[in-house]
Amino acid sequence: MQKMNLFRENRMKSFLSLLFGLFLVTTAVLAQDRGPDAMVRQVTEDVLTVVRQDKDIQGGNTRKAMELVESKVLPYFNFQRMTSLAVGRDWRTATPEQKKRLSEEFKTLLVRTYSNALTSYKNQTVNYKPSKLQASDTDVLVKTEIVQPGSKPVQLDYALEKQGDSWKVYDVIVAGVSLVTNYRDTFNQEIRNNGIDGLIQMLVNRNKQLETGKK
Repeated sequence: MQKMNLFRENRMKSFLSLLFGLFLVTTAVLAQDRGPDAMVRQVTEDVLTVVRQDKDIQGGNTRKAMELVESKVLPYFNFQRMTSLAVGRDWRTATPEQKKRLSEEFKTLLVRTYSNALTSYKNQTVNYKPSKLQASDTDVLVKTEIVQPGSKPVQLDYALEKQGDSWKVYDVIVAGVSLVTNYRDTFNQEIRNNGIDGLIQMLVNRNKQLETGKK
């Protein structure tokens, strides 16, 4: 199987530890009735407080980090759209069952990858860029900047879409690199070589590696 170093997990890992962490909310009400920029700001500050106080997560307890992600984060991400964007044009030719499997495995990959990353939190802080959002907007980009001790700030932007009364993330851009685009080359290459089912199997194998602690 092709090594999935194209995922650039090491490069994006430290920055995207906040990807899921930003949305570890205590109540669904917080994420509703707020604009996307206000939601990101409020939830971020709440989450950073929690992570700073949670010695288990800081100590590398990935299981606990995954439990937090699964229970608090998943409702705020549109994994099907993220998967379709990562797969690209081949998504249209996939069967409903293949689409379901792809979305499930891609979600598992992201949850496991960034639960691991969440345990590497090292006192990052967040600056919030001014937003010019309109009440009629249904697709927005919320811009933030991650400040890391001893390193240059990293731009971290969130693409969100409105679904009913709530907002959901469908892409994250780290230092100008789109999360879904970052996976697309790898996904397309695997599809060309082994088809949609080959991509599903590649994701299954990668998730097994993460589960057993292999990089």
